[in-house]
Amino acid sequence: MNLIQKVRNKERLTQEEGEALYDLDLYTLGELADEIRQEKYGKKSYFNINRHINPTNVCADICKFCAYSASRKNPNQYTMTHEEILEIVKNSVKNGAKEMHIVSAHNPNDGVEWYMGAFRKIKEQFPDLHVKAMTAAEIDFLTREYGLSYDEVLDLMIESGVDSMPGGGAEIFDEEVREYLCKGKVTSDQWLEIHQKWHEKGKESNATMLFGHVETRAHRIDHMIRLRELQDKTGGFNAFIPLVYQRDNNFLKVKEFPSGQEILKTYAISRIMLDNIPHIKAYWVTASINLALIAQEFGADDLDGTIEKESIQAAAGAASSHGMNLDDFVALIKNSGFIPVERDSLYNELKTYA
Repeated sequence: MNLIQKVRNKERLTQEEGEALYDLDLYTLGELADEIRQEKYGKKSYFNINRHINPTNVCADICKFCAYSASRKNPNQYTMTHEEILEIVKNSVKNGAKEMHIVSAHNPNDGVEWYMGAFRKIKEQFPDLHVKAMTAAEIDFLTREYGLSYDEVLDLMIESGVDSMPGGGAEIFDEEVREYLCKGKVTSDQWLEIHQKWHEKGKESNATMLFGHVETRAHRIDHMIRLRELQDKTGGFNAFIPLVYQRDNNFLKVKEFPSGQEILKTYAISRIMLDNIPHIKAYWVTASINLALIAQEFGADDLDGTIEKESIQAAAGAASSHGMNLDDFVALIKNSGFIPVERDSLYNELKTYA
């Protein structure tokens, strides 16, 4: 049976078949992915009103692709106080934000209490606010730094008011690529173990994949299959986010960057391969808003959110430092032929902008 027929029959694809999808032309791939997307969500395009907070850029780890951490290239170190974090939260809530997305560098100077105390204070003042915080890489760092187990850190997060986990730190699961990109950081197995434990505690998370650097197409498919296998066990991932590598101000000397076609193919293949992860997010921060909107025709059904401010990808050249105005965001989605649907962090629909 040919590959296209297998996809249309909703048969699960192998590693080799996943790689073969890249050989299909862009429009065929887009059509296959869009059929799956339309069956699930019609023309809805999801987003949320959120704020990204990056409380510190001081990092013990050195990842070649990172332009954000202050360990090497960026001498402008900062660490926010709890008061500064709360001030940002207050202003963002006034602007309608319903989610705080809190991700940091791996700061060896700030203890577990700095992290957990911040989450607790946010929840005390804003009990209805969704706190999405702590990548698996940050959790792994805290366990190594303070002699805690993964379960202990995850339980502390839950007690302190963390509602869901972002998908950062996954990068590419292939061990050789990982050794080159981010040696010393959380391993692929550890990343998967942390998310599995989080799911087993009744919580949801996202999953990411950083692509467009030194990885191959085969590495991307392998990454997706490992996520699919864990999702079979736990069902805890609510979205997969293919992150486009940002090229500026880092130590990864990448000569060839993926074309728009290659990026769109990767979104489409994600939708086809990941039959058990509900949402595919075209994170406009790394893809650009224009490509993220086109990706809605290629299997993606989510754009992330208004963000308000973002520092990590912006440091590497993304045009995200000041987020996106809500009215502009809604208008762009409508002009692209989709129905803007504001969601909460767990994909409950809040408002449809007809």
